[in-house]
Amino acid sequence: MSDRLTFTLHELIAELDAYADAALRAQYGVSFNHFQFLAVLADAAPADMTTLAHCLGVTKAAVSKRVPALVADGWITADSPPGAGRSILLTLSPKGAALVRDAGAVLEGAFAAMLAHPSLADDPIDAPRLNAQLVALTALIPRLAAPGAVSLQEIPA
Repeated sequence: MSDRLTFTLHELIAELDAYADAALRAQYGVSFNHFQFLAVLADAAPADMTTLAHCLGVTKAAVSKRVPALVADGWITADSPPGAGRSILLTLSPKGAALVRDAGAVLEGAFAAMLAHPSLADDPIDAPRLNAQLVALTALIPRLAAPGAVSLQEIPA
């Protein structure tokens, strides 16, 4: 573990992703990457490939490459509405929605249990407060990265 916040956050995310991946593979036979794709689509649907790529932080080509297999396996649907040109709208299928709902609840419960673990009793974590702080930080970062925003050197320490 590091004394540097940026490294600690990175390590935390890597550990959470690895835990989620192992749990999802064991209980549902899917990877965390697969689940994350569907969970993000659940929040953004209906979404075209460009929008979904932006939400996932990947390229449009990466999304385009995955879509045919996800459609073939029944996780999502891809429709080209009349008058939309070449645009393809993606939505979850009932099977995909069930996975996001059920596996999402399992992961949420597991992560909540981690925050309440007895080994943390001497320094308890306030889960609602932590979530609110992380939401605030997540919302702040894009504003700081926007064109015309202050540079890192201008942010008070």
